[in-house]
Amino acid sequence: MEDPLGVATVATASPVWEREELLNGCQAVAQGVRLADVDVIAAYPIRPYTEVMDALSKIIADGQLDAEYIIADSEHSQFEIVKHASSVGARAFGGSSGTGWMFGFEALVVAATDRLPTLFIVGNRALDDPGAFGVEHNDAMALRDMGWLLCWAATAQEALEHVLIGYRIAEDKRVLMPMALAMDGAFLTHSQHMLKVPAKEAVSRFLPAYDLGDRRLHPDNPVSIAPQVNEDWVMELRRQNWEAARRAKGVIAEAYEEFNTIFGERYPSPYFDEFMTDDAETVLLGLGAVCMPARTAVRRLREQGKKVGYINLRWFRPFPTQELRASLGRFKSVGVIDRNFAHGSPDCGGIVFQDVRSCLYPLAKRPAMVDFIGGLGGRDLSIADCIRMYDITAKAARDGAPEECVTWIGLRE
Repeated sequence: MEDPLGVATVATASPVWEREELLNGCQAVAQGVRLADVDVIAAYPIRPYTEVMDALSKIIADGQLDAEYIIADSEHSQFEIVKHASSVGARAFGGSSGTGWMFGFEALVVAATDRLPTLFIVGNRALDDPGAFGVEHNDAMALRDMGWLLCWAATAQEALEHVLIGYRIAEDKRVLMPMALAMDGAFLTHSQHMLKVPAKEAVSRFLPAYDLGDRRLHPDNPVSIAPQVNEDWVMELRRQNWEAARRAKGVIAEAYEEFNTIFGERYPSPYFDEFMTDDAETVLLGLGAVCMPARTAVRRLREQGKKVGYINLRWFRPFPTQELRASLGRFKSVGVIDRNFAHGSPDCGGIVFQDVRSCLYPLAKRPAMVDFIGGLGGRDLSIADCIRMYDITAKAARDGAPEECVTWIGLRE
């Protein structure tokens, strides 16, 4: 069957599910970490992801998880702890939000170049100043070209499940890349949902124990980590990261197939979800929790006979180029919703818009494309806003994309 968010579900009575529980997005991530049997957790909480670490400390105190829980003195130290724990063979977890994420950027970049498959949660938050705590996607997007896997959860259920899926992909020996799981601050981190919590036995069938193999840092296995190579080997190392990201596409497909086999047909496509697109002429595409008002707008416009649909992009790195090209090439017009900013970019468009437009460029017959920048700093993107975006996108199908192809949504006059 299909739930209100368009994600296939399995009956609660299935032995792969332990229980149903009312949890917010942060608590859901903590349950995912518990089920993944993480060995080392480094914490330096900053809103809106703080409750992930609060919930994990309680889970450990209650004896539900045997893990080393380390309070760091800063985000930089936190990320270094997670990185080094991963290098010695511990499944490790951390997270942050906004400017805290940026403060630890040196360690984040090195985790990628050292090919350490850690998992971090990013509770998306605006980058100060001024002191804004609402959601924007630029914090996680800053890693998009740094050798990280980058995925957005749209619901708390997805957040829990993608902790498991994320470790499964990142730790695969064909990949060995760090994983950033992003979720919209407040709209997802703090909102409550009824979730199905997987059974530990089912998770164990899906997620094998962490094994770094002969790359594990240990006195009995002397290896060099992060050597100074300069012009001698930097290009070759960059190429290895590049190849790992290419291989990750196939591993992602395998992981979702295995997940669906164990837990039911939950994800028809690993990379994005389509909603009412079969006969659509106009679609919007976005990341994260904007799917909720966008899908409701689709239902209302369908009642008026309008052929519209919505695509929720889940994986941003690696980018699902071929899959999106095959999907979006069917439509007359595509509107991209960017909850980010990219000042001075081509046509002054958002980050997702640029990648989607580049993806579609080789098509002989391309849909008309427009971009919408909105929801910055935590401002709401409403159903009415989404209906307006559909109207503008449909007009581009009739008249062609306007020269000024970017519209700021919800901007005060």
